Amino acid sequence: MLAIVAPGQGAQTPGFLGPWLAEPRFADRLRWLSTVAGLDLAYYGTEADAETIRDTAIAQPLLVAAGLVAALELFPQPADGFQRTGVAAGHSVGEITAAAAVGILSAEQAMVFVRERGQQMAAASATLPTSMMAVIGGDADEVMAAIEANGLTAANNNGTGQIVAAGTVEQLAALQANPPARARLIQLSVAGAFHTVHMEPAVAHLAQLSRAITTHDPRTRLLSNADGQVVQSGREYLGRLVKQVANPVRWDLCLQTMADLGVTGLLELPPAGTLAGIAKRNLKGVELFSLNTPDQIPAAQEFVAKHGDGASVSLLNSTPSWMLVVSPGKGEFHAAEGVDVGVRLEAGAAIGTVSNLRNTIEVGMAHPGTITEWLVEDGDPVAPGQPLIRLYPAHDSAGAAS
Repeated sequence: MLAIVAPGQGAQTPGFLGPWLAEPRFADRLRWLSTVAGLDLAYYGTEADAETIRDTAIAQPLLVAAGLVAALELFPQPADGFQRTGVAAGHSVGEITAAAAVGILSAEQAMVFVRERGQQMAAASATLPTSMMAVIGGDADEVMAAIEANGLTAANNNGTGQIVAAGTVEQLAALQANPPARARLIQLSVAGAFHTVHMEPAVAHLAQLSRAITTHDPRTRLLSNADGQVVQSGREYLGRLVKQVANPVRWDLCLQTMADLGVTGLLELPPAGTLAGIAKRNLKGVELFSLNTPDQIPAAQEFVAKHGDGASVSLLNSTPSWMLVVSPGKGEFHAAEGVDVGVRLEAGAAIGTVSNLRNTIEVGMAHPGTITEWLVEDGDPVAPGQPLIRLYPAHDSAGAAS
């Protein structure tokens, strides 16, 4: 199974788009996204220095545009990507790249959203000097205790041996002065305490904008940073994108879901390397590909062909006559009382729960419809993204699915 992932802020380096802009199609598409974002992304990706592209309002649109345009080089026909990719995910701002790549948002919607996200997060960062610091190694409990003792937030949990602390510059200095035993601290190239309460001012603005955005449901499994769950509803995922700005990134749980799914190959979109490095430590035996230059495209396409499996995702593509509800995670499924074939359910209605050692997840209807077939039985073990029921969608007076 193929996983495609998109990196977050801090992955950018000066000049990383230089080789790509030699490709006319890439340059034309980047020029269009630059127009949408109101930024000269070609300049920032080739000539700007490290301090300039560290600016949140620049870095975030730059990363999303780079990932989206590179994905179109990898999959000139987006449908090819939907059919080959078993699971997709993005780290922090990379979730916007992933959301557009799997069809929840258009490229233009993604660029407007990330432009506003970057500007609002930059403004929130300017109110008080804040930053982020990676804590590498050490005992996990001791690391968390030290972060909490200094009033910091574990803003990113990136799996074995890497937690990112975020807060004020003074709080981070105190942590650095008295670090956890056997831990190494690395200052990150970001200009704020992202995914903490310091970003709350940005959330209200994005929530207001999101109400005007039309979404589509993802065309393959898409994981959320909030909890590593498969999210089937485009509208729900957009809501998670808004809240994620001020809440921790649980990349460790995304990695666990990939392991549960049996991912065999992980390809990271440019600027690649950060997430592949994390996967190397956490997904043993999974083959990795860091896509950074256009001359790697043929090899990347061979990698996709090797690990991609259309059969694993084809059921997730809805047809005009039926839709599916899938499991958000791994566990044991139990149906809700009274939910059976022939029953019509409204959007938001619960069909059951998926329980595991970590938690119990309620499975709800993203759209109204009538159940036509159970695809699992009560008490069955289920995998993330596994279809649970088939339903006939409710239609409006014009004949469109609600």
